[in-house]
Amino acid sequence: MLDVAGPWLNAADRHMLRQPEVGGMILFARNTESPAQVRELVKSIRAIRPEMLIAIDQEGGRVQRLRNGVERLPSLGRIALLPSSDGAVAARSAAWVMATEMLACGIDISFAPVLDLDHGRSEVIGDRSLGGDPLRVVTLGRAYIEGLHAAGMAATGKHFPGHGWAEADSHTDLPIDERTEVQIRAMDLVPFAVLASLLDGIMPAHVVYPAIDEQPAGFSRRWLQNILRGEMGFKGVIFSDDLTMAGAHAVGGICQRVDAALSSGCDMLLVCNDRGAAEEALVHVQQTGLTSPNHLHTMLARRQPGIDYKSDPHWQAAIGVLRKFDLLGEIA
Repeated sequence: MLDVAGPWLNAADRHMLRQPEVGGMILFARNTESPAQVRELVKSIRAIRPEMLIAIDQEGGRVQRLRNGVERLPSLGRIALLPSSDGAVAARSAAWVMATEMLACGIDISFAPVLDLDHGRSEVIGDRSLGGDPLRVVTLGRAYIEGLHAAGMAATGKHFPGHGWAEADSHTDLPIDERTEVQIRAMDLVPFAVLASLLDGIMPAHVVYPAIDEQPAGFSRRWLQNILRGEMGFKGVIFSDDLTMAGAHAVGGICQRVDAALSSGCDMLLVCNDRGAAEEALVHVQQTGLTSPNHLHTMLARRQPGIDYKSDPHWQAAIGVLRKFDLLGEIA
């Protein structure tokens, strides 16, 4: 899964898109000016590769790549401040609204929900989390997943097995979670374990948990094969987090990262914001051979709303819920 340079495809983007090893594209803020422009960008991508999986990070709060012409959605942390029953209703409504807006743009998935616990330690997680109580996160996370599914979008939980304790930001450093395996299983792993059967995708963290494995979770067969697939019975798609992030550099150059992520069990590898690394990774997999997992299609959009979706009574009801709890218009 790669990225493109701007709001419109250039010749280099088109060349990359034609490579069969490229199975997905992720959109960033630089690619999004308005819903109409995003629809045209997606249309141009699908003109070249109709089956391309197109993703975005549209969590709400400070992580919302498309901001113009769509609702300013609340962070999950704001939703978590509501009383239990209200929080679940709000989580379901926020997910449905976000998914409907993205699906109407032609986007298949937003990488959501965040299932990391907020221990008050990690600034990169912070209010992106549904809170510090694992059972509360399960309740709100389940409601959010239900909202995504009701809208027609697959759900991707991140960042397995939990990024909330490690203080460093894996975008710029290699975070280490020094807790015991018992502590991690009793807290951060709970939302993933309970919700595994409902999730369509999971994205592991570029975090090292020395009590379990010396490799970051996204490069660890123990985490991804033994625990996630084996113990938890997860059958969906495993997306690597971006392999250009500093937390991924622990295993070597981009080719070593690609090999390590594939051997650990990742199904789709993200290589973003570094065209040179993307080209090197692409040549590497072309030379070594890469078979696309047959279950990637499960992440494609299950519904595409028309551009008149705001006339849908379901939309009006969901927006009404968010307004009731004063959750719209947050400055992201």
